[in-house]
Amino acid sequence: MKNPSEPKYLQSFISKMKKEGIQPIVIDTFVYYYEKVVAEEKGFIYDKNIRPVNADEIEDAKNTSEYADAGEKALKHVVMIILNGGLGTTMGMTKAKSLIRAKDDNTFLEIILEKAEKFNVELCLMNSFSTHQDTISALSKIKPFRYPRLFLQHKFPKILRHNLAPADWPRDRRLEWNPPGHGDVYTALLTSGILQQLLDEGIRYAFIANSDNLVATIDKSLLGFFSEKGLPFMMEVSERMPIDFKGGHMARHKNGHLILREAAQCPKREIEKCRDVSRYKYFNTNNIWLDLRFLKNLIDKHGTIKLPMILNPKNLDPRDEFSTPVYQIETAMGSAISIIERATAIRVPRSRFFPVKTCNELLAVRSDCFLFSGDKQLIVNPEREQEDNCFNINIDLDPRYYRKIDMFNKRFANGIPSLIDCNSLKIIGDIFFEANVKIKGSVVINNRSGSQAVIKEGMVIERDINIS
Repeated sequence: MKNPSEPKYLQSFISKMKKEGIQPIVIDTFVYYYEKVVAEEKGFIYDKNIRPVNADEIEDAKNTSEYADAGEKALKHVVMIILNGGLGTTMGMTKAKSLIRAKDDNTFLEIILEKAEKFNVELCLMNSFSTHQDTISALSKIKPFRYPRLFLQHKFPKILRHNLAPADWPRDRRLEWNPPGHGDVYTALLTSGILQQLLDEGIRYAFIANSDNLVATIDKSLLGFFSEKGLPFMMEVSERMPIDFKGGHMARHKNGHLILREAAQCPKREIEKCRDVSRYKYFNTNNIWLDLRFLKNLIDKHGTIKLPMILNPKNLDPRDEFSTPVYQIETAMGSAISIIERATAIRVPRSRFFPVKTCNELLAVRSDCFLFSGDKQLIVNPEREQEDNCFNINIDLDPRYYRKIDMFNKRFANGIPSLIDCNSLKIIGDIFFEANVKIKGSVVINNRSGSQAVIKEGMVIERDINIS
């Protein structure tokens, strides 16, 4: 008999998830968040309940070099976990983003495999239901020396915004589901059995990062600091710059805990405060250090990890802005910092954070701004002048001609321009680059001619170019 206080469509969601073969712990987690949605909670974190974090409240990574030896000893107890659930939809792809060629014909996935090989550590990839088969196929061709362990991110049913019922989309049933955000990594590690496998093999420490942040890698000093201090959770944060104004930030809750506020958790009327990089100075790089033994004990004690909710309003078909409005329930991995006692943050240089979200960033990575070190690790080119080890370049390619990867590749088919001395580059219009072009300083190239323009081989561009 139905409980009269139970949300109207709750059993419909539960039945749908059971029919899909979703595990009870995942269903229970969804129910926990769905009841919040029914109660009209939006997952907002209000400014009145938090305050900015000051520099003296968090450790600086440059003070951890004395822990490098401890980190070396701890390496045999480390696993690298890479979040590999993203599709390259922003770049016009329908396959796993990690299969994009990133540098010198190496894909994101191949570079990740090299990282694990360098440190001789276990590697796990958390795939989504959209990237799993792509990744398996790619690995069968790469044939890595040590095959990574693969586990799947769970999925939540989308919620119709107008009545909070389960979404129904007969044209493509897959669109009725959404990945629940990278906060699912903790539960997915448990339900896959990999968490227990790692612990049984003496693996205690996890370094977790996004697949598209190719400069994120294991750092022995940070590992040593984390292990010697006996910390359960440590988030790498970096200073926000003006270009980061749209993203989330770190704060201190009035209860004393550090907290992560994502952009989607900022109420509209407080959005300007959220975007004030001089007030909220630090952002989450999504490079996380985690004690797996602590995680297992936490799950054993509470049954599941209940992270702060992110309620994302979307369209049911993400490619159709006129499709049915839905809610997607998601969580952020870094938000665990607010619920774990003794969780901390550490300030790291910007050189540990350069995610490739669009073809703008891909151009920088493929250029001479980055190179492979002797041990095949992708690093910022040491010849590039930087302040405080902070890599920064502003690239803005005309989305009409460069947004999709195939369009991008055609226009740079003869090679990527040298950007080692470039601060910013803006391209307006359709422009093809021949080989050995060099761009210096801050440059705008504007083609208003209506047909494709060509930047000739060997050109050195140090000032704006207008083509009409």
